[in-house]
Amino acid sequence: MYPLFVFLQALLMNWYITKIVFGIHAENQTQQQFDEQLRLVCAENQEEAFLKSRIIGLGEEDAFFNDKNHLVKWEFINVAEVIPLQKLEDGVELYSRIHELKEAKTYITFIHQRARSLRLHSEMAY
Repeated sequence: MYPLFVFLQALLMNWYITKIVFGIHAENQTQQQFDEQLRLVCAENQEEAFLKSRIIGLGEEDAFFNDKNHLVKWEFINVAEVIPLQKLEDGVELYSRIHELKEAKTYITFIHQRARSLRLHSEMAY
């Protein structure tokens, strides 16, 4: 009975894509790093989606020693975006970002190389 309740509740709730941002701090690091994660969140409204995403971010903060024995801290910065999904179905657009570049050829070449790599790895899986 419980799985059916969860399924029905998910149907009645709204879905959101949220962007959770983490700062990555390491000893002897020359440049600051940030990790932007897109998450699928089910909530009654945008405020709840924001708060749930903050809880996720805070819960995933971490600190560990890397292979060079340097302390690495994964620190939650904040929730940068909450985007409501109008519908949840096959092929629906989840996120879009426009790039403006002076050197379009390099970007297009990179995208084609990435696609070839994805195809190669997916063919090997079968």
